[in-house]
This record gives sequence, C-alpha cells and structure tokens, in this order.
Amino acid sequence: MTTPIEIDVWQGEIAELEVDALVVGASESLFMTGGQAASVKRRGGDEIERAAVQQGPIAPGSVVVTAGGRLAAPYVIHAVAVGHDRVADPERISSAIRAAFAVAGPLQLRRIAIGLLGAEHGAFAPDDAATALVAAIESAATGTPIESVVIATAHPNETHAVGEALARHHATAR
Repeated sequence: MTTPIEIDVWQGEIAELEVDALVVGASESLFMTGGQAASVKRRGGDEIERAAVQQGPIAPGSVVVTAGGRLAAPYVIHAVAVGHDRVADPERISSAIRAAFAVAGPLQLRRIAIGLLGAEHGAFAPDDAATALVAAIESAATGTPIESVVIATAHPNETHAVGEALARHHATAR
C-alpha cells in the first residue's frame, strides 16, 4: 500500500525553501528570466541558468535538471509546462510533472517544491493552473519516492487558488 503524498501550499520565493529539489517553470530555451525561475537564478547563481541552457532547447512537457548552486536545495528541475506558443494545455503540465517525478528515484528526492506551473507565463489563470497542477502531482506521485510537495506561490491569489484546488481534490478523493 502506498502512502498518500503530502501537498502543502506556501507563499513566497521558492528559492528560500529547504527541500531536495525545486521545480520551476521554464521556457523551451531554458533562460531564467521571469517569475520564480528568476528568483532561483538570483539566489542560486548564474551557473544554474548556464547549466540549463546548455541542455536546451527542450520541448513543452519536458524537464532538465541542474545543480542548485548556492541554494539550500541541491537540485533545480526546469519544467516546460507552457511553450513559446503560450497554449494553456493541462496535458503539458501533467507531462512536465511526470518528467520531474521520473528523476526523483535516480536523484533520491523525497521533498520537493514546485512553482505554480502554467501561471508564470500567463497562459493559465491561477485557478486553472492550480487545478491542473494538483491533479498532475497526485497522479504522478504513485510509485515515486517523493513523500511531500510544497507548491510555492508568488501572490495571494495564487495561494488561494492552490488552497481551493487542494480542498476540491481532497473532497473528491474521499
């Protein structure tokens, strides 16, 4: 029997969190120019972006992993949930989360933080991004070593959206 994954929401800079890995939204080119990715680059160092860009470009729904630089988190997972086309496709979020969770075993990740993928480029409204992200996390967590996830939000409306998505998901799961 598998233990359900613990999912929490936290408002603030994802780069401050002390977890095994940070999952941040990325574009196909992997430059860390906006949102929580910019925070990670600012706090962790330019070498995080350089290491990511050297592995790109990548397709929507894909990820690359880099070292965490000066961050408390030893790894950064750059996830492309929205491409340059800005299409709001929940399957891209699901695919990016599955890809991120697939590296959990080899990297021995137990606790991760994930930014509100899809909202960072404005393709998804926070409510839609939160709903897709929570569903993707629950679905992808089965069979992985990940025990807990913190969904890191940047704004109160995002925090509210994630809280509501978690409440809906828990009510449905009962």
